Amino acid sequence: MAKSTPIGAAARAPLRKTAQPAPLAPIARETLQERVYRELRRAPINGRFDPGQALIVSELAASLRTSAMPVREAMARLVSEQALEAAANRSARVPAVEAGRLADLLQARRVIEGAALELAAQRLTRDDFVALRAANEDYARIASRPGRHGLDAAFDANLAFHFRLYGACGSPVLLRFIESLWLQSGALVRSAIEAFRSDSAVSAFHFHGEIVDSLERGDVEAARRALAEDIGRAFALLSDRLEEKASQ
Repeated sequence: MAKSTPIGAAARAPLRKTAQPAPLAPIARETLQERVYRELRRAPINGRFDPGQALIVSELAASLRTSAMPVREAMARLVSEQALEAAANRSARVPAVEAGRLADLLQARRVIEGAALELAAQRLTRDDFVALRAANEDYARIASRPGRHGLDAAFDANLAFHFRLYGACGSPVLLRFIESLWLQSGALVRSAIEAFRSDSAVSAFHFHGEIVDSLERGDVEAARRALAEDIGRAFALLSDRLEEKASQ
């Protein structure tokens, strides 16, 4: 009689219970947590929160139509990214406007975003230039709308222009740094635009145009200078306000 092969032996062995599939509920919960995090992360980048604003877990949960747990976890992640500051009772708040913080963020944004622009300059295509000009025209049109809704849309359009440019840099790591800086500075920029909207809108459109024109003619240094001016305009306005308050 032929000896049993390992396969044959395995075939005659008692069947073992197979592992049960993972319950669906935890997967859904993880998906919900990520969705809540992405939504809350989008808010500071787009300047939806004000400097110094306290964020209440129950209010955010009600707005997002979810439970408190994913909101708390999202807020904790945003605290670790320095977009928020931890507060009492496991809540959080948006960092306030401070001169030292303004100067630090301004310097970091000019350095990091300037580096992304230089890398992007080597990779921009004709389609990219068309898209950048269209994005700037959209910004100019949207920024002229009155009311808060127009301001929200203008902020989104400004973000779309910049990240269309930075997206061409080819460095996911660099883009992550830029997102982190926008997380930390969104509320500050929004505060400046709300206080000086007409000046900010015109300046942004102008500097965006200078950036694209300079890149098209191959003058990367001029494009970087225009970007530095564009980034610095809101910070300069807020610095002036801080100085005025300090002198009163």
